[in-house]
Amino acid sequence: MKVVFFQRKPVINKQFSIEILFNQIRANLPKEIVPETRVAKYFSKGFFRRLYISFEACFNQGQVNHVTGDINFISIFLKKRKTVLTLLDLRIFQHPNPVYRKLLMLFWVKLPIRMVGYVTTISAATKNTLLNNVKVDPDKIRVMYIPVADLMEYTPKEFNENNVNILQIGTKKNKNLLRLIEAIKDIDCKLEIVGQIDEEQLTALKLNNIKYSNCVGISNEELKQKYIDADILAFVSTLEGFGMPIVEAQIVGRPVITSNLLSMPEVAGKGAHIVDPYNVEEIRDGLLKIISDKEYRESIVESGRTNAERFSVETITEQYANLYREIYESSYS
Repeated sequence: MKVVFFQRKPVINKQFSIEILFNQIRANLPKEIVPETRVAKYFSKGFFRRLYISFEACFNQGQVNHVTGDINFISIFLKKRKTVLTLLDLRIFQHPNPVYRKLLMLFWVKLPIRMVGYVTTISAATKNTLLNNVKVDPDKIRVMYIPVADLMEYTPKEFNENNVNILQIGTKKNKNLLRLIEAIKDIDCKLEIVGQIDEEQLTALKLNNIKYSNCVGISNEELKQKYIDADILAFVSTLEGFGMPIVEAQIVGRPVITSNLLSMPEVAGKGAHIVDPYNVEEIRDGLLKIISDKEYRESIVESGRTNAERFSVETITEQYANLYREIYESSYS
């Protein structure tokens, strides 16, 4: 069985991406499934480039087609019964421009969903958001979590209660860095930030006298070391389609504090302290509980390690393989 994966043209040095996810899937597929990757010639910008990407996909279909995200619109040009579309997140529903939002919903969500046999989402929360906003048969949607790379591994570390190293992954607005900064201003800690800091965030760090370090564009090995060096992962985002850092920290064996919104409690399971990301006091209290209560801290670490087993590459790959078999059998029976 030949499965063609249609991918966007990748953004250079983007670490947490569609490409990493499906590289893992392809590398672990059973032998009877032969993967082929078709990378778009152009970035998804402009009408004519998108039209070219779509026609190119139309003439390079496999026995099963998988549109892996971002270039969802090409699904309109593929054979319905043989095509699956992955939706990573639905933040376009919150686009501030109402006209642009309607266009995105039409060509990236509504029409592509109508024109494919199956849709996969990376969390039940994303599936529920989709069902609440788009008319679609729930049985058409399958939840397929993101697998965690084998790079991460359990690495015990003595917790530093006197000068806690708090790791923050990401600096976009939804990562909620400003509220985290306010929450830790009276806590003896160092904040390790992965991602580009803007002027507003830099000002907040200085005004609140936060000890911090910052890195941008690091390798996967360097990212792994950040988890190893951390005492706590702070991931109190306001919007996530999944929340991979939660699972990565759980595998390494670090306590996690995360949000009670969307996919994050679903992904974290019982292996994290859950807070309202809009409540600075709740974030602060959660961090202090993790720091001061050793028994509690160790319990969420242990629960986190158990929870992370749900996201192994082998488990998620087998789920995708079963879906491909289902599509193939229904198309060629």
